[in-house]
Amino acid sequence: MKTHDDGLPRCAWLGDDPLMLRYHDEEWGVPVRDGRELWAKLILDGAQAGLSWKTILHKREGYFRAFDGLDPERVAEYDESDVERLRNDPGIVRNRAKIRSAIRNARAWVAMAEEGIDFGEFLWEFVDGEPIRNRFRSLDEIPARTELSETISRELKDREFSFVGPTIVYAFMQAVGMVNDHVVGCFRHDQL
Repeated sequence: MKTHDDGLPRCAWLGDDPLMLRYHDEEWGVPVRDGRELWAKLILDGAQAGLSWKTILHKREGYFRAFDGLDPERVAEYDESDVERLRNDPGIVRNRAKIRSAIRNARAWVAMAEEGIDFGEFLWEFVDGEPIRNRFRSLDEIPARTELSETISRELKDREFSFVGPTIVYAFMQAVGMVNDHVVGCFRHDQL
């Protein structure tokens, strides 16, 4: 737990970066149900693999610019020339595998939509439509992955998604409010 200048106790992981502070206070753990927004968040969490969330958060605008607003239908049509264009864009993580993963995941999202499957409904069914409300008292108690994140990871991989391992999926679940992992004592825990 960390108390900031405004006197509010917050989760200790966010540090003092103003963008991280705003993200923690306004976005992290807030339930997101829109399938397009969930897809965009999944792409950003996949880009984080091996990096800090702070790095991705500071590049988030670059992702929206470079990937056509993170519109899965547009990204699904990207080809090798787009991969090379993105590899030269300093506003994003220029890892070829992560770029290709975003395109692959867009195609998987479109395939689900063509089957009549709403991505938001698909994901929220794993938690029966309601956030899991954890009551962790410290960061040490919060798992990096769970049995549920392993199940969701397998389901996404079966649908041809990539960069969706159980640890990435659990971080995604936290970010989009499928689980409330604000520690007890953080002012956001009871709000969510």
